[in-house]
Amino acid sequence: MEESRLQLLRERAKQIRIGVIEGTHAAKSGHPGGSLSIADLLSYLYFEEMNVDPADPKKEERDRFVLSKGHCAPALYAALAARGYFAPEELTTLRKIGSRLQGHPDMTLTPGVDMSAGSLGLGVSSAAGMALAGKIGGKNYRVYTIVGDGESEEGQVWEACMFAAHYKLDNFCLILDWNGLQIDGSVEEVMNPTPHDKKLEAFGFHVISIDGHDFDQIAAAFAEARKTKGKPTAIIAKTVKGKGVSFMENQVKWHGSAPNDEQYAQAIAELKGGN
Repeated sequence: MEESRLQLLRERAKQIRIGVIEGTHAAKSGHPGGSLSIADLLSYLYFEEMNVDPADPKKEERDRFVLSKGHCAPALYAALAARGYFAPEELTTLRKIGSRLQGHPDMTLTPGVDMSAGSLGLGVSSAAGMALAGKIGGKNYRVYTIVGDGESEEGQVWEACMFAAHYKLDNFCLILDWNGLQIDGSVEEVMNPTPHDKKLEAFGFHVISIDGHDFDQIAAAFAEARKTKGKPTAIIAKTVKGKGVSFMENQVKWHGSAPNDEQYAQAIAELKGGN
């Protein structure tokens, strides 16, 4: 990837991470850890991969995105703000009464949100249904969903995967955020869902494993997914929970804790000072 594109994607990812910290600090609640881990993936999706238009959020031919791990809405909101769906200043209204930016995405409130999410596992089913609708309707749009690694313990995730493979939904791309931590601790210790690659392959997916913070690998994975025909694609993205903020990285306590004033100042300073 040429350096100019790479630098833009890094800047957008930084902007998304700053938005996550701004929002959760203002709300005094939320889920920063898993939001920070998907910032690079969202940066690539919204600024390189997906056909979307902030001026026409409901455009019929747009690509669809479903954040199945809906508690990481701060990252989605920050990505939407960076892409121009609404002003970045609105991010500090996160979880406030009357705000369009509630604790989980609401498609009736927030421009750019294609599906409401919250109950883990449901987003994958919604995304697969959108993909099938596109196939039936002869549409060219693609559907992307980000699933949490802890979320993959939900049985409905695997039912949806069976559905997507059965209907040969090659316009469907599942992205697994493999940061290794969920609210109660290590994913492998709480309820081990591994090996994801072999299970997804057995369910009929084309599987790609990448470093979810390496834009060259991210770009190559999405390009490969577009070329894959006759079956859905799953991208297993190895990430770091809390990525970009030193005291949050790989710390399970930041799954669902907001930074206080001192922690906020440190996090913003680190993010603005990073590359």
